[in-house]
This record gives sequence, C-alpha cells and structure tokens, in this order.
Amino acid sequence: MADAASRGTTVPLSIRELPTRGRVLCRGFIEAVTYAPASQVAAFTAIVVDHDIMPAREKPAGTNAVGRLRVIWLGRRRVPGVAAGTEVLLEGMVTVREGLPTMFNPRYETISRQEEQ
Repeated sequence: MADAASRGTTVPLSIRELPTRGRVLCRGFIEAVTYAPASQVAAFTAIVVDHDIMPAREKPAGTNAVGRLRVIWLGRRRVPGVAAGTEVLLEGMVTVREGLPTMFNPRYETISRQEEQ
C-alpha cells in the first residue's frame, strides 16, 4: 500500500464510485464491525461507507447503488485500528457477494484526522 501511495499515480475512489469487480484503492469510514463468536470460523467483518451517503435515487447508473462496502478479513478475530468511526484507505479486489460489494483480506491503512490538517 505504501508503494501505491508513494507513487502518487493512484487516486483513492469513494465507496459509491467502486466498480462491481476489479482491483481498487478506496477510502471510506467504518460504519460497523462484526466480531465472529469463538464457535465460528475466525472472520472479522466491517461495513465501510462514504462520509456523506447519497440516497439511491440520486446515484449515477453503473456505480455502487448501495453506497456500502463489506470488508472481510478471513482468519482474524480482530484487526488493529479498525473500529466504528475510523477512516480507512483500502486496497484489494472487489467482488459482489449477496448483492453487496465485498473485499476480502485487503491491505488497509487507518487515516488520522491530523494528517488532513
């Protein structure tokens, strides 16, 4: 991830701009996280959204009409720094699972508020 950011050639997409498939670099906020119980296979799930979610009727055709991205880290019960309200930069492959854009085991970077000031 640091390599892509240092090159400056890739601009992060917003969640609503995500394609239905392909490798992307995107930026959004963690809306919710789900912890798997000990009786289930280890997986940590987060829902990522844009800061300002547009109503579905205002979204241009061909974009992420849902405005949400499901991120799943397989084999992990927790991911350091990932909690509701955290802004993240994600890089990985996007696919659609159960009608929702989904990214498995992405590279991620948490973004602090101080970096933008």
